[in-house]
Amino acid sequence: MNKLHFVTAGLPLASENKGYKQGLDIIKSMNLDGLEVEFVHGVRMTEANQNLVKDFAKTNAVTCHGPYYINLNSQETEKIEASISRILETARMGKLINAYSITFHAAFYMKQDVDDVYKTVFSSMEKICSTLEEENNNIWIRPETTGKGTQWGTLEEIVKLSKEFKQVLPCIDFAHIHARSNGDFNTYDDFCKMLEYTAKELGNEVLNNMHMHAAGIEYSQKGEKNHLIFEESDMNYKDLLKAFKNFDVKGVLVCESPNIEDDTKLLKDYYLSL
Repeated sequence: MNKLHFVTAGLPLASENKGYKQGLDIIKSMNLDGLEVEFVHGVRMTEANQNLVKDFAKTNAVTCHGPYYINLNSQETEKIEASISRILETARMGKLINAYSITFHAAFYMKQDVDDVYKTVFSSMEKICSTLEEENNNIWIRPETTGKGTQWGTLEEIVKLSKEFKQVLPCIDFAHIHARSNGDFNTYDDFCKMLEYTAKELGNEVLNNMHMHAAGIEYSQKGEKNHLIFEESDMNYKDLLKAFKNFDVKGVLVCESPNIEDDTKLLKDYYLSL
């Protein structure tokens, strides 16, 4: 990508559930850069809306978030198969609407050994990538860094998985990393180290091809509780954006704050002021 795109997690609140046309018009009017389509309760979109988003994607960045009901480490085989299907459905819809990338929360540890969980997630990812290769679908597949210690998905785990598959890269959620650690990983140096680590492990070119999430966040010793607007949280978004600027990061930054479009604009305006 040629720049860092600031996109909303879902349609703007100002569209008041009036649909994609109004939502996309608001994104354009606010000079924001795109949309992450939230398929969190299932991969459903009318053909008319598909066409609207596909046209929007010609000049804006579009990504997709897969359903919440995914656990590639379920103890029930049918639930793993259903999770694989949901990821594939997201990737297929993503291709239809010209999305750049898809992301999802991949798995829970289920109190198992972390190495065993990695092997199970790896096996599912093999099936996902081989199916998409057969379908000539080369959309980026991005497991997301997760916000609770019970969830599989540290940055290290996802970087390791990304090394195994040419179609897989991380979706780095900086709020989740901050929350998972109960308040750490929130300084300029911390953000730089994460970017350096990712580039060192996956190649410098990855910094031109990032899919990231940011938001204010409330957390406890158990990790993420819920998202907050930036000004009501301790999330150090200004230093995060300074790190992006100094590393010349390109790709997509999805704002998941509750006041969707306002905090997306806050991020973009501050970034452009640097």
